[in-house]
Amino acid sequence: MPTSTRITPPVTVHTHPELTRSDAGIVAVTEFQVGGADEQQRLFETSRAAWDILPWPDTLLSIAWLASTDGQSALAYVQWRDDSEFEAYGRTHRPRLAAHFKDAFPALVPTPPVFYRRYRSATRPDAPGPGCIVIVSVEFDGADEARQRAWVDTVFDALGSDTAPPTGGLGAHFHVSVDGTRVLNYAEWIDEASHVAALERSGIGAVGSGSKWRTVQTFPGLKGSRVTRYRLDRRLVPQPVGAPA
Repeated sequence: MPTSTRITPPVTVHTHPELTRSDAGIVAVTEFQVGGADEQQRLFETSRAAWDILPWPDTLLSIAWLASTDGQSALAYVQWRDDSEFEAYGRTHRPRLAAHFKDAFPALVPTPPVFYRRYRSATRPDAPGPGCIVIVSVEFDGADEARQRAWVDTVFDALGSDTAPPTGGLGAHFHVSVDGTRVLNYAEWIDEASHVAALERSGIGAVGSGSKWRTVQTFPGLKGSRVTRYRLDRRLVPQPVGAPA
């Protein structure tokens, strides 16, 4: 059966994604090494141009493009309602998107997306819009869904134990990968300087200090972690229902 699609091109907006939306059943995250701020923008424009001629899947909710603050990488945070259209999307849309990227970036090596489901979030009440997005990617030494969730719960215990949490932190949204091997934290901060200051204050490479943060860092099976700071560049979202084509 052919996939159900929205014919009109998506709308470009500059609002942050609604990370806790209840209808986002799965999230695809793809990272790109681009090598400069100009290349970041070219990647984003290439994506926009591709979706101007591709039909928009009904289950695709939002594509958020993030630009690393050092200009070296970009990240697509893509929210889907479910995976019912993935097979058809992989046959039709993904090859055409890959062709657009290849034309614009002949040396770009495609990075397979990692699929996640959001597990736990914590946000500051009435927090302002974030000026910096910190993506924390954590990898374990094998697939274990219970361990993913236990590690996230340990982070929340550590956060709750802080008597003086960093003032620049606005929200943390933890996702567990579908394959059981990774955790991703989409963390919202007031600005980049606030995150840098929190790491420096802790002295242990975390946003807090104390024994519970040591437990987070030495958790059994933890293979490694990586932190990258981003800013939101744009989002592509479906046309509102009833909008003119």
